[in-house]
Amino acid sequence: MQTEDGENTIERSTTQVAHADGRVELTDESIISSSPIYNHDLAPIPVSERNWSTYNYAALWVSMSACIPTYMLSSSLIANGMNWWQAVITILLGNIIVLAPILLNSHPGTKYGIPFPVFARAAYGTYGSNLPALMRAIVACGWFGIQAWIGGQALHVLFKSVFPSWETALGGPIGGHLLGEWIGFALFWGLNILIIYKGMDLLKKVEGLAAPFVMIMCFAMVVWAVSSAHGFGGMLGDGGKFPTLSAFLPVFIPNLTAMIGFWATLSLNMPDFTRFGKSQKEQTVGQVVALPTAMTVFASMGIVITSCALVIYPNTSGQELWDPVKLIGHFSNPLVVAIAMFTVAVATLAVNIAANVVSPANDFANAFPRWISFRTGGLITGILGILMQPWQLVADPSGYIYKWLIGYSGGLGAIGGVLIADYWIVRKQKLNLADLYLQKGEYTYNNGWNWKAVLATIIGCFFAWIGVVVDVMKPLYDYGWFVGFAMAGVSYIAMMKGGVPKKPE
Repeated sequence: MQTEDGENTIERSTTQVAHADGRVELTDESIISSSPIYNHDLAPIPVSERNWSTYNYAALWVSMSACIPTYMLSSSLIANGMNWWQAVITILLGNIIVLAPILLNSHPGTKYGIPFPVFARAAYGTYGSNLPALMRAIVACGWFGIQAWIGGQALHVLFKSVFPSWETALGGPIGGHLLGEWIGFALFWGLNILIIYKGMDLLKKVEGLAAPFVMIMCFAMVVWAVSSAHGFGGMLGDGGKFPTLSAFLPVFIPNLTAMIGFWATLSLNMPDFTRFGKSQKEQTVGQVVALPTAMTVFASMGIVITSCALVIYPNTSGQELWDPVKLIGHFSNPLVVAIAMFTVAVATLAVNIAANVVSPANDFANAFPRWISFRTGGLITGILGILMQPWQLVADPSGYIYKWLIGYSGGLGAIGGVLIADYWIVRKQKLNLADLYLQKGEYTYNNGWNWKAVLATIIGCFFAWIGVVVDVMKPLYDYGWFVGFAMAGVSYIAMMKGGVPKKPE
């Protein structure tokens, strides 16, 4: 069968057409445009406008991985007693594991051209989708704040390198931080919001340019560090505190969960990006090649640079040298500091917009489609990111891993379990595209809520988090993402064994 333009198709209905490559689009968007849960920013992308290639997805992951939190992941693991290769293996394995749900949830985005909150309507209902969407959005707001604070720190150091009196000229600290730090935070925050107001096309360009630039500059910093230290420093010879497997495992498991938690957010909302994919192959290859590789390489760079820095600056505390912004602040050449801080700012900007603004902007728009646009959702994200006080979240490395990353990973794992079980097992990758945007359709369930999905999510969260208050169940918390994912997924499949509900008349 052929469309009017001669393109082969494998399926056509009154509302949607499936192309030979498996991608599906609506025959006429007017079918859904008058619905109260429709929003132009959430609408399915026509096949003709799905133009992201393998390079775009690889660049997306490289630019998102090349950020300060990735650089500092190794420091958190080594501070907990691991040696360098144990830390690298933990990071690599965590990213290989999280790649599986990322790819499984990426598929519907490319196939149907839909963002994450719309995809969630299939499992949770047209209104119930706000539960996973807002849970994901709140986490993203926290991450947005963290990255905006780090980017603001970079701008502060950049200004200090150009204007030596920058710190003292603005007066003393306010709230424990210099006024220059607050100004840098405000400027970087505003730059994020400005770019999101320009839309996804500008984001694609930013990611494509940021990835190679940041990679080159990071390699240059490694070369400088090794050259200045006349070697790789002493850290690479440190045996760590866990010489045996039995001693290593109790620390390895919670840290592995934390590594998965690092990208547990993107494992849910990758449809926000894969909806623009040229094909399933393009988005899959780009992600498989880039994610684990980039995360491991950049984390390893952090280890090498810090190991060398301990030799170059022997009178400076290791905790300060693990922070690249503070490390660069020790450089004496203002031009070098300016270039390095510009690189940090570019890297942080790229990851923050892609990982922490796109999804919550769509999530908030999904909650109130007629009142909140993608741009307004991005502004809400920025405001909540400030209110969550990111300067407190990054103040304690142990709290960063054991409270922040592990804590939310269990809840997001539960959502992932429901979404993957619904799409791959219950529905066998078949969705009614138009009904995802209609109040009364296949995904209406009970007044817009699929309470089975909600209950399955609660079950997953319960078992993932119970270890916080019941000491004997602490191991469940250490495995939070795995526990949440498995319990929610199995519960959902069991409750949906009677099949999907019929479309209301």
